[in-house]
Amino acid sequence: MKLDFKLPKKLPKIPRLSDLRLPTLPVDLRKIESFDREHYRIMAYGFGAVIVLMFVVGFAAFLLSLRGAEQTMVPDLRGMELAQALVKLQEKELYPRVSLRFTDDPADRGKIVEQSPSAGAIVKAGRRIAVTVSRGSVVERVENFVGQDVNEAKIHLQTLYAGARPLLSVKEPPVYVFDKAPAGTILEQKPLPETEIAGPTQLELVVSRGPEKAQVRVPDLAGLSIDEALLQVEKTDLVVNFSMRPAGKTERAGAVVAQTPAAGSMIPSNARVSVTLSSPHAEKDQVAGIYKRDLPDYPYPLKVSLEARSPSGDRTPIVTVNHPGGAFTAPYVLPEGYVLVLSVLDREVPPRVEVSASGPASGPASPTAP
Repeated sequence: MKLDFKLPKKLPKIPRLSDLRLPTLPVDLRKIESFDREHYRIMAYGFGAVIVLMFVVGFAAFLLSLRGAEQTMVPDLRGMELAQALVKLQEKELYPRVSLRFTDDPADRGKIVEQSPSAGAIVKAGRRIAVTVSRGSVVERVENFVGQDVNEAKIHLQTLYAGARPLLSVKEPPVYVFDKAPAGTILEQKPLPETEIAGPTQLELVVSRGPEKAQVRVPDLAGLSIDEALLQVEKTDLVVNFSMRPAGKTERAGAVVAQTPAAGSMIPSNARVSVTLSSPHAEKDQVAGIYKRDLPDYPYPLKVSLEARSPSGDRTPIVTVNHPGGAFTAPYVLPEGYVLVLSVLDREVPPRVEVSASGPASGPASPTAP
């Protein structure tokens, strides 16, 4: 089958694009643009008004805060119990800030001892008032010191009341008696243990002097070197007075050449023995001498130590003895420039003494150059 297509001889005329006419919109775009500008202007004014209003409200609140709460007078709370003080503060529309501390008077326990601001001050209602409540004294009852060393008891009390008025102190001097207990041991005390402390109290003590008339045998020190003689002295309760002189022709240098009383004699404990040393051979930068010091008389022998300290701080013990006080002597052989330090009960007793061939720089030592 054959299809036959025929185009019309005259086609319709197609209009040009420039001849086309679009339909007219019912809205004027210029009016829309004018409306948007007006809308933005209204919104800007609105935001500005809100900001101004916030500023005004804030400023008004600031002025009200300056005016503040109603003023009131701080009451006097000192001496009141804490509960009573809280009621007083509540009546004045005030609030407490409580702290605790120990006080000197045991009767102050639980009472207000300090306040800030002070009584009579004018403050705003709602203010916090700092009040300090007493916890009582550090120690409310007397401890049991019987059997303790009297010096340790004194140090304990000093530490206990450091920074505060002591309520318990040792009455000086204690009563010293001979007893089989070691010297310095507390035998009796008054007030008795567990006695309540109502105010400043002095502790009366009875302290042991040690056994009465104990006898000791004088050791044989003849021929011993300086170090050996000091070692023997530390082992006994004897008090030795040392002296030094140049060695004789037949004497050994740097050794004990004489002693009084003689070796083997029986003498009372803490009696004094005189010991004479010969000067050691001279060595470069070495100084030999006798350290001398007058100490107070003690009621019983106390621990006395002498040590040497180098310029770099190194320590060299020389001798440690129980000494009753009075004249204390000790020999030494040390490099020049060292310092001699004396201690009683592990507490340094100034002044320090510098070792010098020409004599001590200061202090009571008496060095002798060999």
